[in-house]
Amino acid sequence: MRFTYSCAALLALHLPTLTAAASDDKTPKPTKPCTIHSPNTNSFFDLTPISLSSPEEGKKPHKDDRTESWHAKGYDYPANFTINFCAPVIEEVKNVVGVKEELWRNVSAYYVADGKTYSIGSESAEPIFRGRKLVLNYTNGSPCGPKASRLLDSREELSSRKLKGHNDDKDKDDDDDDDTKDPKKGVKGRKSTLISLLCDRDPLAPKASVAFVGASPDECTYFFEARSQAACGGAADTQQTVGPGGVFGLIAMIALIVYVVGGCVYQRTVMQQRGWRQLPNYSLWSGIGSFLRDIFIILTSSCARFMPSRRGYSRVSANSSGSRGRSGPEDENRLIDQLDEEWDD
Repeated sequence: MRFTYSCAALLALHLPTLTAAASDDKTPKPTKPCTIHSPNTNSFFDLTPISLSSPEEGKKPHKDDRTESWHAKGYDYPANFTINFCAPVIEEVKNVVGVKEELWRNVSAYYVADGKTYSIGSESAEPIFRGRKLVLNYTNGSPCGPKASRLLDSREELSSRKLKGHNDDKDKDDDDDDDTKDPKKGVKGRKSTLISLLCDRDPLAPKASVAFVGASPDECTYFFEARSQAACGGAADTQQTVGPGGVFGLIAMIALIVYVVGGCVYQRTVMQQRGWRQLPNYSLWSGIGSFLRDIFIILTSSCARFMPSRRGYSRVSANSSGSRGRSGPEDENRLIDQLDEEWDD
């Protein structure tokens, strides 16, 4: 009876492991950076093929690797844009307006105007869905607002300053100083970027093409469209979390549990066996145990011959006195001569 309980306990011990392994396949796995599942179609989108990274130091870049970030023309906007997806731009950015120096390396989109570098968003590796649109949003760029960096009206301001006198310019500078001292006055927030990613299945098209759509009147938000095959979506690449050895071990463990528990039930209920004889093929396993025990005894006894005793090796002398009497080389020669004479006769 106790052995039957032990068989049932063995099955109960391994059941949680098997059920946990089965439930792990159903639980949603966390997505990698720059990837997302569509809530509408359940398609998997991976933007890592168009996410560029700087080449490693001392390593020559591959001929197909890009050495610069993606670019977009401003057209009617008096500046061109440099953008990367889910990562900072490859180019080394310095003297970014309104951004701390330790955050320059996180700039993912920027433009240069009048010799100044303006950030329009920092790195973000989390694309999102707005309805059916796949978008990527960058925030925390350079300051923006009516008094921050009015690039579109810069030419008009310069021409108006030339027409006005020196006093007007001085008053204007005073007003700008007041706005600078009071950050809440005239500055609304920071520049941000919104990129809409569209599917492009053309095999001859580049990996990605970025187009500037427009900017808000206060130049706080910039809109872009990016076309790429990476934005088409597809099936997720399932990674095998268990190796071949793990799969084989799991199958072997299940087979062993079924063999032991099923054999115990059969031997007890059908064959009316008790104790250790409830084990399936008890005679086979007991014979193997006896065989291994005999092998162990043979090996240990054979090795014991070559092991020295505590006092070392001792040589038994043939000339030592004992119950058999004395024997030496002369006695042996005499015996040999006697045998020779008998043979001659």
